[in-house]
Amino acid sequence: MNGEYQPIYQLTRGNVVESVHYGAVAVVDSGGRLLAWHGDPKTVTYLRSSAKPLQALPFLERGGDQSFHLTSKEIAILCGSHDGTEEHVAVVRGIQAKVGVQESDLLCGTHYPHHLPTAEAMKARGEKPTPNQHNCSGKHTGMLAHARMRGLPISDYINPEHPVQQTILETFAQMCALKVEEIGVGIDGCSAPNFAVPLFNAALAFARLCDPDGLSTERAAACRRITQAMIANPAMVAGADRFDTRLMQTCAGRIVAKGGAEGYMLIGVMRGALGVDSPGVGIAVKISDGDLASHGGVIDPNLRPRFSVSLEVLRQMGYLSDKELEALADFGPVKPVQNWRKLTVGEARPIFALKRN
Repeated sequence: MNGEYQPIYQLTRGNVVESVHYGAVAVVDSGGRLLAWHGDPKTVTYLRSSAKPLQALPFLERGGDQSFHLTSKEIAILCGSHDGTEEHVAVVRGIQAKVGVQESDLLCGTHYPHHLPTAEAMKARGEKPTPNQHNCSGKHTGMLAHARMRGLPISDYINPEHPVQQTILETFAQMCALKVEEIGVGIDGCSAPNFAVPLFNAALAFARLCDPDGLSTERAAACRRITQAMIANPAMVAGADRFDTRLMQTCAGRIVAKGGAEGYMLIGVMRGALGVDSPGVGIAVKISDGDLASHGGVIDPNLRPRFSVSLEVLRQMGYLSDKELEALADFGPVKPVQNWRKLTVGEARPIFALKRN
């Protein structure tokens, strides 16, 4: 390790440490003040799906949600990585009908729904997944809507040179307080452009999303519509049993959350949530090894470090009550390690103390 990432989470078996995950954290307020960190807050990495609310921002800033009469639920799914349930697909189809695009216009590819009962039922019926069941279909439908609204071609809407993608990149850079040329651009799993920036700047962007008073009137209003939609419809952002959804439900009205692939997590604390006139706060978490906690060679989603680490950051910052932590105990911060007979044989826990200014 080069110092960017530091030990952040460990699993024990008996009294012996069996494995250690490394990571980095940045906690930043909307004024650009670094409040706390672990590892190097300047670590550069891709946001992956954590970028989705920021990718939807310029569409809403131009009034796209109003042009197509989108509901709060529909705005939320533009920002989400949904489970692919029948309800999620129905919401995506509803947006497509309003916009005048089709499922076949999506360029995100296909995968079976993340919601296992839905996926298993499809397999039992011999059904193959379609693009609307892809967890990024809401984001892609939003990009198509953005292109339609501006009278732009939709056949190559994910091309990094397409005007929609250029506008998204410019808006993202401004939210991060960076120049466009300082943004690393790569292609995401869903084939749309994705962005790599320091954790500090990603956290700043989410803090501004949650506290947009210093932004232009149009952008501030769009930020509020996004956070209000995510808070009002957390199941559209992920799914009933997913961490993002459960955290927003538990902290009703105070927190927005959006996870990304490869161990990334962005959490925003709303302005005023920590007391009268408290600023918005953004939290960026990255697990260096991609966050795939295995148990006997099988990926165990309940042991994912980023969930426990995110809860531990919120706990150390005093942003969650004991009652809220108890309600989220399924995700950590401390989790038992069990064997195939469900016997507790060890423990998984965060192992860091945030540094503070």
